[in-house]
Amino acid sequence: MFFNSLAFAVFLPVVFFLYWFVFNKTKSTQNALLIVASYYFYSCWDWRFLFLLVFSTFLDYYTGIQI
Repeated sequence: MFFNSLAFAVFLPVVFFLYWFVFNKTKSTQNALLIVASYYFYSCWDWRFLFLLVFSTFLDYYTGIQI
């Protein structure tokens, strides 16, 4: 999925709507939605690198906590 594709033109408004109107109760649910949407967007490009992104997310998160 590229930024100038029709799939992205559908994906972005759906995520925007979900972010502001469905998952608007707490910031943690909004953050979870953004992470899942980001993983989906990234996996549309090449799903084989998804493990690398998930691993990097957890490593960065726990390193930030330790700092």
